[in-house]
Amino acid sequence: MKILLAVDGSEYTKKMLAYLATHDELFGTQHQYTLLTVNPQLPPRARAVVGKDMVEAYHRETAEKILAPVTQFLLRHGIDAKTVAKVGHAGETISKAADSGKFDLVVMGSHGHGTLGNLVMGSVATQVVAHCRVPVLLVR
Repeated sequence: MKILLAVDGSEYTKKMLAYLATHDELFGTQHQYTLLTVNPQLPPRARAVVGKDMVEAYHRETAEKILAPVTQFLLRHGIDAKTVAKVGHAGETISKAADSGKFDLVVMGSHGHGTLGNLVMGSVATQVVAHCRVPVLLVR
């Protein structure tokens, strides 16, 4: 199975990894894993002030801080996952990556705010579930 792990470095990512580690049917060397992290785009004025090179360095460093611990966790379990870092709107970017990459499953942590929280704050998980044509497993 080809599995996309959407990670953001939060406690919810850690919970998702713990869940996977306890479910052998989803976690093992028989699957292909890709880690995806999505950084939000910096505001246009900030990008203009600091310049393209600084913005790219910022996004690279931010992605590495998120992906490195997850990669180490997976390697300790014998899994060598591909890593992908993108910039954009998280929900939309994850959905597009899942569809275009022909993944069998997307796994991600969720804050679990509920309906009222989603109305007020929005939810990346809600957006992924709504727009993704690939099955999504949310771990709370």
